[in-house]
Amino acid sequence: MFKVLVSDPISDLGIQQLMDASDVTVDKKTGLSEDELIAIIGEYDGLLVRSQTTVTDKIIAAGTNLKVIGRAGVGVDNIKLEAATQRGVVVINAPDGNTITTCEHAFAMMMALARHIPQAYAKTISGVWDRKTFLGVELRGKTLGVLGMGRIGSEVAKRAKAFGMSILAYDPFLTADRAEKMEVTLASVDDIVRGADFITVHTPLTPETRHMISRPQFEVMKKGMRIINCARGGVIDEMALVEAIDSGIVAGAAFDVFEKEPPEADHPFLTHPKIIVTPHLGASTIEAQENVAIDVSEQVLHILRNEPFINAVNIPPVAPSVMNKLQPYFTLGEKLGSFATQITDGAIREIHVEYAGDLSDVDTQPLTRYVVKGVLTRHFAGDVNIVNSMHLAKTRDVNVVVTKASKTKGFTNLITVTLKAEHDEERLVAGTLLQGYGERIVKVNKFPVDIAPEGHQLVISHNDKPGIIGLVGTLLGENDVNIASMQVGRTIVGGAAIMLLTVDKGVPKEVLVKLAGLPEINTAEEIILL
Repeated sequence: MFKVLVSDPISDLGIQQLMDASDVTVDKKTGLSEDELIAIIGEYDGLLVRSQTTVTDKIIAAGTNLKVIGRAGVGVDNIKLEAATQRGVVVINAPDGNTITTCEHAFAMMMALARHIPQAYAKTISGVWDRKTFLGVELRGKTLGVLGMGRIGSEVAKRAKAFGMSILAYDPFLTADRAEKMEVTLASVDDIVRGADFITVHTPLTPETRHMISRPQFEVMKKGMRIINCARGGVIDEMALVEAIDSGIVAGAAFDVFEKEPPEADHPFLTHPKIIVTPHLGASTIEAQENVAIDVSEQVLHILRNEPFINAVNIPPVAPSVMNKLQPYFTLGEKLGSFATQITDGAIREIHVEYAGDLSDVDTQPLTRYVVKGVLTRHFAGDVNIVNSMHLAKTRDVNVVVTKASKTKGFTNLITVTLKAEHDEERLVAGTLLQGYGERIVKVNKFPVDIAPEGHQLVISHNDKPGIIGLVGTLLGENDVNIASMQVGRTIVGGAAIMLLTVDKGVPKEVLVKLAGLPEINTAEEIILL
């Protein structure tokens, strides 16, 4: 018989399947202090929390029988993940339970924005009957740009189509085939910025999505467009948006999220007559709160019964013998995945991982999760981890293929990551661990190289002509970019070649543009491996 403790207020409906299970006993004890939890947690196999209970290192250490901690929600900031991982306790959350509720909130914000509902309400109850000021627009016939076609973005697009809107959709993993099946038009961010009447954001906040809509984007937008953000604060440059509204480019905005929450009292969004704001209510419905509890309860049952489960946010226990052999490769695998995705432009359809040499005779599933995490982190940021990476790949129709070979072409071990994207684009990165030298990248596409996968790197494709290295070095020096190391790879003299440089700091975009414009240079890309 398993015992589960529910330490935060959660409805009985949310945990009904746990309460009905014949092999589980559920105790609800809320409002406990840390010391009170420590005193009793040792008798429980599972702990179910929301946001009130902070699951500290001491509580986890005292939970000698704990197998799982479930968070009825998305964020797990109140759970010490490292302590749970070290103790072999699986931590799970419920990322899907908020999908419909957040989608509906985004759509409600769009409707309110189109018809000035909050502003009209405020004026009406103040005693002013004003029908002329609040002239709205219809959604029918308008173009909606959806930035991020994951669970929530896809649901928003589905509802927008029912309102007669045309959909321009962007997502780094959205293929043309999938877009056609969803009856949306596959578009770039620039296409959406220039062509949409409404834009709604549904992406995580990553270095690439931070301020993805800022002054340069507002300058080329349709005059009178409207923008909604119910995803993450920071995706849209807040101050640039205020300027765009005041200058007449943007007709209005509706935000459920802020770069800093709660916002400062003098934040311009709070007093601007053309901006609608709500206090991060995207997941705040009765149904959503019940759904996340139901989802977590189901996974808790699977874990207790040693059945397959999803939505874990930390690494599950791995046999010590396997862990000892694989652990030295975890960081390398993740970096190879990250490198590969940063040199791939199209929507990724397949992740092919080949293990050779020492890695060919061991279960590499845990290592594959690190590789896939590296590929997806560029677009999912903190939403992807080594346990849910395979699940996230599946939800985006990304096929993960693993092969093994005993021979490594001169290396004791070799990991090769090949990404297959739309239009038959393929990008390959291979790496190894060299005794005395550590992690090395030894191949990029068809070119042999030898460089450590770390820091800021430049990948420059060029024609193998005299003087190219000097031109690159001079331009970087003129722009205060110091080169720490450099490798040139080629297959034939005078043919296509690749140059890999490790530099001391990030390279401004305008410098990359200048590099790509040098004679005999084809492309120049920055790779960040931190």
